[in-house]
Amino acid sequence: MKKKMIKFVIAITVIIIGAVLLIGPRILAGRNIVMAEKSEEAVFSVRTHEVRQQTLSSYLDVNGDIVCTRQADVYPDANGILVSVQVSLGSYVSRGQVIAEVDPSLPGLEYLNSPVNAPISGIISRTPISTGTTVRTNTSITTISTNENLEINVNIPEREIAGLAVGLTAEVILQAYPGESFLATVNRVSPIVDSVSRTKLINLRFNEQDRRISAGMFARVRLNTRTYPDVITVPSEAVISSYNVNTVYVVQEGSEGQPVAEKREVSTGVSLQGLTEIKSGLEAGELVIVQGQQLLSGGEVLQIIGAPK
Repeated sequence: MKKKMIKFVIAITVIIIGAVLLIGPRILAGRNIVMAEKSEEAVFSVRTHEVRQQTLSSYLDVNGDIVCTRQADVYPDANGILVSVQVSLGSYVSRGQVIAEVDPSLPGLEYLNSPVNAPISGIISRTPISTGTTVRTNTSITTISTNENLEINVNIPEREIAGLAVGLTAEVILQAYPGESFLATVNRVSPIVDSVSRTKLINLRFNEQDRRISAGMFARVRLNTRTYPDVITVPSEAVISSYNVNTVYVVQEGSEGQPVAEKREVSTGVSLQGLTEIKSGLEAGELVIVQGQQLLSGGEVLQIIGAPK
């Protein structure tokens, strides 16, 4: 009986040892995996952006027409039939140059043609009327414009006129020269709003005259309506607003030298062009988290993806 009990105990012991040898490593491995997962879960991947001090500008994108400040309509000296036109749209003429002729003859009376002279030097900016047309001394045959002191006329919608003032700056883009911009400044602001279009006319003058620019061109104008110089800014996506409290997450150095997240309350100002003004709570040169901060609460170890912008 004792021999059977001993054999039974030995058999049970062998089974237990075998089970431990077989299952134990798996349990330890599983424990290590769980610990590794916990360790990986404690590291948060984020993208950052450098806090900067810069100038913010609000602006309007509007369309305008380039006009010249000096132009003159051309009138004949006599009534009659326009028998010749010696210029075309875009032609350059000098003051006194003959640009057309009018036949002032009457039935039974024949007169010499009356020349039509250019009153100023410049460019023919309006297509001349056709030959064979009956003209009088008050009939404008064409218009001559100069390319000196070109300006831009822009109509601003009524809802946007609050910030208009002489001296505002603008960038002008012309279809003829893609990729280039020309600087201009508001020269005049109309005192009234047009009751039909509900717009106010403003006039801008180019800071520098460029021979490539011509009257009649279409202009795309970016008008800077207000400027905020030397303000602390962060990308707007870095700011988290909750219950009228604005916070950002700042990258700090942890106790072991690793980057960690610090939750910080900030006071914000204007938001323009994807940037938000920070009135207090941050300094230029710090790093704020712009992606991945939704899962943070402060104190987490971070893995920064990509170089800070």
